[in-house]
Amino acid sequence: MRVIAYYLPQFHAIPENDEWWGKGFTEWTSVRNGKPLFKGHQQPVEPGELGYYNLLEADVKERQAQLAREAGVEGFCYWHYWFGGKQLLEKPLQQVMESGKPDFPFCLGWANESWKAKTWLDQQTAPDKMLIEQTYSPEDDQAHFAAILPMLRDKRYIQVDGKPLLMVYRPFDLPDGKAWTARWRKMAKDAGFNGLYLLGHVAYQKQIDNVLAMGFDAVNLVPLGDTKRNKCLALRHLPTLIKHLRGKSPLVYDYAKAIQVFAEPAMKREEVVPTILPGWDHSPRSRMRAFVMDHSTPEAFKAHVEAIKAIVDKKQNQLVMLKSWNEWGEGNYMEPDARWGRLYIDVLGEVQSR
Repeated sequence: MRVIAYYLPQFHAIPENDEWWGKGFTEWTSVRNGKPLFKGHQQPVEPGELGYYNLLEADVKERQAQLAREAGVEGFCYWHYWFGGKQLLEKPLQQVMESGKPDFPFCLGWANESWKAKTWLDQQTAPDKMLIEQTYSPEDDQAHFAAILPMLRDKRYIQVDGKPLLMVYRPFDLPDGKAWTARWRKMAKDAGFNGLYLLGHVAYQKQIDNVLAMGFDAVNLVPLGDTKRNKCLALRHLPTLIKHLRGKSPLVYDYAKAIQVFAEPAMKREEVVPTILPGWDHSPRSRMRAFVMDHSTPEAFKAHVEAIKAIVDKKQNQLVMLKSWNEWGEGNYMEPDARWGRLYIDVLGEVQSR
C-alpha cells in the first residue's frame, strides 16, 4: 500500500492563536485538557517518546519521519491553510522546504474551511464566532497556486500517475467545483506538469459520485458520518443520541465494530482511496458532543489494516490515506503514546512488510 498520513502542523504557537485562545495555545492545550467522560474512558492521552513537542524544532520532524518509515508510511500530507492570500500554521513545512530536511516525501491537503471559535476548542462553550473566513475567486486561485508551486516542484513532493497529489478537504464548499478543478489543472500544465492528481475528501459514501463529477481524480472516503449514522441505528440507543444532541453525553462505539464501515464495498472502487484509522476520540475538543471509538487496541488496529490491505491489493490504485499521523486532539494518531508506545507503528510496519 502507498500509505500517506495526514499531518497536523498545529504544534507550535502562532500570533493568531495567541490572540484567540491565549498565549502559547497549540494542539497540546486541548490534549492536556482532556477529561474522562465515562467509565474506562482513556483521557487525557499523553505522548510517548516524542513528548509534548514543538514542531519548530528540526529534530522533531526528523524523528517523526524515521518513525513513519518504520511504519511503512510513504509520506505526510500536510494540512495546508490558505485564506485569500494569508497562510496559517505554515512554518513547519516552510522549514522543511528551506532546510531540505527531513528527506521524506510530502504533499498538501488544503483544509478549505473557515475557522470559527468552535474549530479548535470546546464546542459546547465556545461561541460560534468567525475567526478567519475562507473565500474563493479565480484571482485568488492564481495567487494560491503560485504560493505552493515551489512545493509542487520539490523532489520530495508525492506524485500519483506522474502528477502532484493535492487533496481538498471540503470539495462541496468550492463555489464551482468543475471550474475549480479545470482551472487548477490548467495552471499545473502551464507550469510544466502533466496536470494534478486531485483528491477530494468526503465523510459519506453517497458523496462519492458528486465529487467525481466535479472533476476530481479520486475520493478519499473517511466514512465517519456513515459510521455514526449506521451504528446509532444499529445499536438503537436513541436516548443516548438525544442526550448527545443536547450536549449531555458523548456517542461511544466499540472501535472494532465501528471500523468495519471503513472496509465496505465502496472502498473497492478504483476511484475511491480507502482510509486507515487508528482511533477516534475528539472529546478533548468537543467534550460531551464528542464521537468516541472506544477500545482501540493494537490487535483491533491490525485487523483493520489487514482488511484495508486485502482491498487495496486487488486494486490498480494502491493509494491509502492514514488518518492521521498526529491528530492528538481527535484521538487519531500513530505517534507513540504513554499507553501503547510504538505498538501501532509496529503493527502497520509488519502488515506493510508482507
